Amino acid sequence: MSATPPTLDDLEVLARTAMQSIPEHLRAMTRDVVFVVEEFPSDEICQEMDLESPFDLLGLYSGQPFGQQQLAGQPEDLNMIFLYRRPILDLWCETGEDLARIVTHVLVHEIGHHFGLSDEDMERIENPM
Repeated sequence: MSATPPTLDDLEVLARTAMQSIPEHLRAMTRDVVFVVEEFPSDEICQEMDLESPFDLLGLYSGQPFGQQQLAGQPEDLNMIFLYRRPILDLWCETGEDLARIVTHVLVHEIGHHFGLSDEDMERIENPM
């Protein structure tokens, strides 16, 4: 009997559930952020980030950093957080860690990039007392 690996939709559900664990003040400020789950980062992203393998990137924030003003006449960047299914599943298989915890970690890390949070801030969000 073989188990079916989680789909793109399954990871999106995990990401939406993970959002509920993020403090309300951050959730309120991420309402404009679009979440996208893809199999892998694009070839362009892999080249831009000088990745050895597309498995090296679990997630990516793309867009305008929070609080940064747009210059007059420039179109606003769409704020997006990408979660990459295959690298996340690869880490899940390698570590045996709970998949929901991995997705939460990646999501918090990418939201942290959006808000310019420190590693310590992100750790507190992931592991509240």
